[in-house]
Amino acid sequence: MELFLVVLVLLLLLAGSQVLQRMLPFIPLPVIQVALGGAVVYLPWHIHAHLEPELFFILFIAPLLFNDGKRTPRDELWRLRLPILLLAVGLVFLTVIAGGYIIHAMIPVIPLAAAFALAAILSPTDAVAVSAIASRVHLPQNIHRLLEGESLMNDASGLVAFKFAIAAAVTGTFSLWTASWSFLVISLGGLLLGALLAVAIIWIRMALRRFGIEDASIHVLIQIVTPFILFYVAEHAGLSGILAAVAGGIVHAIEQDRSGFTTIEQKFVSEITWNIILFVMNGLVFVLLGLQIPDILHSIFSNLAYNNYRAVGLVLLIYVLLIALRFLWLTVSERLTTPIGTRNDWRAITLTSLSGIRGAITLAGAFTIPLVLGSGAPFPQRDLMIFLAAGVILVSLLIASIALPLLAGQPDEAEGGLAGRDAELRVQKEAIKAASQAVRLAIDDTNVHSAAIVIADNDQRLSDIKRSEYDRLSRKARDEELYLRKLGIAEERKCVQLLREQGEIGAEEATVLDNMFRNIEIAVSKRRHIFYLLLYSLVNRVISFFRPSVRKEDGWKVKNRKAYIRMRATTAAYALQKLQKNESCADSSVNRVCGHYRYMIHMLNNKLTAPNPDDVVEEQVQSLRMLSIQAEREALQLFYQQGHIGRQQLNKLQFQVSMHEAEVLDVNWGNFLQA
Repeated sequence: MELFLVVLVLLLLLAGSQVLQRMLPFIPLPVIQVALGGAVVYLPWHIHAHLEPELFFILFIAPLLFNDGKRTPRDELWRLRLPILLLAVGLVFLTVIAGGYIIHAMIPVIPLAAAFALAAILSPTDAVAVSAIASRVHLPQNIHRLLEGESLMNDASGLVAFKFAIAAAVTGTFSLWTASWSFLVISLGGLLLGALLAVAIIWIRMALRRFGIEDASIHVLIQIVTPFILFYVAEHAGLSGILAAVAGGIVHAIEQDRSGFTTIEQKFVSEITWNIILFVMNGLVFVLLGLQIPDILHSIFSNLAYNNYRAVGLVLLIYVLLIALRFLWLTVSERLTTPIGTRNDWRAITLTSLSGIRGAITLAGAFTIPLVLGSGAPFPQRDLMIFLAAGVILVSLLIASIALPLLAGQPDEAEGGLAGRDAELRVQKEAIKAASQAVRLAIDDTNVHSAAIVIADNDQRLSDIKRSEYDRLSRKARDEELYLRKLGIAEERKCVQLLREQGEIGAEEATVLDNMFRNIEIAVSKRRHIFYLLLYSLVNRVISFFRPSVRKEDGWKVKNRKAYIRMRATTAAYALQKLQKNESCADSSVNRVCGHYRYMIHMLNNKLTAPNPDDVVEEQVQSLRMLSIQAEREALQLFYQQGHIGRQQLNKLQFQVSMHEAEVLDVNWGNFLQA
């Protein structure tokens, strides 16, 4: 039961971190998750989760790096292979050797071999942390890809160096030849074994299809367990499980690109499933990191043998040392290649240096430091080493969160990437295509015609993108339009009240119209108002559930559908008349909203003249349109998280989707008659 409570609290923290990040967009999500993880320790329930390094690597790092291997563009990795190797191998060994000597000189109580071990575990950048930070500050594309490639590869070199440094500290012996040979075997062997196992797993999936087993859930389940199998087998063979997972991800990406045996349904289910897994895994990595911080800090701050100010100062000095070594190495290696810009591009070198974020891999590795030496004596300064590792992780996260957005600039300033309007157009098109794909996957024998209508609407939107006005609207203009849309809803409510007072409609009809207005208002409202509207709607539904007398019979609703359409046309005409007299907003905003009402009245009148409207088809079309809109929103959020667009661009595109949703709810509102 205690384990269940811990898991439940961790998942609730993930949900809470997303809400907080939306409310505080200037604070990166990893920082919020680490803070929440640290804060939950002080709750009365005494939530605590001990970090088991081996379990942590296979449970979290393996699937995350497998997915990174699948999604990272292979052609760009190959183009940047030399600078990636220089960072993933050369910089790691420079950090181990130079950093080890300097750390030992600063902290003589840490033996030289242990200092090498500390420098080694601090040398690899964390792929999860780098992706989480870099995707939100919109680094230049070359730098982003370089960091991704480095973080995929340097874990192995850092962990191998750490392993041999710890062995030297425990046994007192070290062989450079043995360490170098072992590094090559472990690294190359991990890559080769991961690739071979991935090919075998792909062959098994193909064989299952030949035997007629095409259930998407089975194939997706095999994909999910693949990174765990790769990591486990490689580690038990004495090779790098991390590189095996990366290689397996790359092989699966090649298979998806070149093979046609994966069905559309499998791709869709796989994408959705992996998105959920990655969301949970990414978040839990930082929350678990935060859970360890209080105990680590307490072990040093409560120990009279350590000076608290000196301990914090050492953390800052070591962080500065790591950044300085990274900056020096980038400056020197830039003479060999120019992957991050033109020569002497100090801004690019500085960005790449500060992007060397340490994360949970560093802390998990630090926890593997043994408690005793080979002689049976306690490992010297183990608590201090773990404290220094945790401190450097926190400082690197905070510095990168503050400095990178300032240095990287806005998305349209990023070199080598899609800029400004081009990025918006491409993302908008891809989001609409994703929406149409979601509709296609929902097609069955009963809704083929309805799906064709929705897909045709999306195709028309694609062809009309260049004529869209929303992309040219300023924030003030968008706010004015939202204000006018809500003002129109308020006027329609006044009209409903007047109709009730005149006895032209009853309480039931007014309730249906009010429910519809509230859903439209939610679509065009800002976040702080949405919470109130959703709460009001929820309370209203609960009340109606316990008062069945106010609910209408389905047959009566269908029979009187045209009466409702007439009422809706009446309220729209009333709002149009009032809005045309509005002088508080710009004429362009008024014209857009009034144009929407004119179009809606025209569509409603067409429905009135239709001889026998097919209600079932209307409901199907409405349902599929809402599915399409939700898929479009999810696609936009994914593109934002991947760094293709910035927050301002995301807000613009989400504004367009909200306006489209409001139009759909306005014109195709037959489902509200059943609310």
